[in-house]
Amino acid sequence: MYAVFKRELFSFLNSMVAYITIAVFLLVSGLLLWFFPDTSLLDYGYADLSGFFSLVPYLFMFLIPAITMRSFAEERREGTYELLVTKPITIWQIVMAKYLSSLTLVLLALIPTVIYYFSVSKLGFPEGNVDTGAVVGSYIGLFLLGSAFTAIGIFSSALTKNQIISFIIAAALCAFSFLGFDYSSQFLSLQNVEAAIASLGINAHYLSISRGVLDTRDLIYFITFASLFLLFTQMIMGGKK
Repeated sequence: MYAVFKRELFSFLNSMVAYITIAVFLLVSGLLLWFFPDTSLLDYGYADLSGFFSLVPYLFMFLIPAITMRSFAEERREGTYELLVTKPITIWQIVMAKYLSSLTLVLLALIPTVIYYFSVSKLGFPEGNVDTGAVVGSYIGLFLLGSAFTAIGIFSSALTKNQIISFIIAAALCAFSFLGFDYSSQFLSLQNVEAAIASLGINAHYLSISRGVLDTRDLIYFITFASLFLLFTQMIMGGKK
């Protein structure tokens, strides 16, 4: 499993796709946070990164499918997947190796954004006047959100040999899982039912963690969500084998 993980990670790092994707993510997030008038932190006037953490999930909907779209699609298109399954490794280990390598890239894309926290801390009045607990909670929430979206991306890549189709399916599923349940709940007038439907979506649990409070229910939700999509991927690839 480690050999497959290392091969996948190095194949990402040896291609321009990973660097271009991460660079675009950092460029867009930086422009939205500091330069665009409607979202600029400098125009907002408060030492608060909540705007950044509310924008990143939408960027993740495109960043993560771009990272994961080649995971299984390229293997099957080039015919190397047949060679891989003849090795002494299970389908589940192959799925997990590809999942962890993609999730590592998502983490590498997030790490440079920590500089935003130090920048806002310096700009705060008095200096350091930032809610560190909320920032830490939001980064944990982003990592969990990334883990869920990565599982969706791996699943989408297993459905087709075409990377573009895989990207479109993954982006659509990520958008629906993040926003679809919130919009669906608004059609219902009963408050209890509305809250129950909204809690099925990722957004409600992401917002809960972003407040700086780690609730066991939110952690279980993200772990279960990612595990289900990885199990679906295992079933699809096992059937193709």
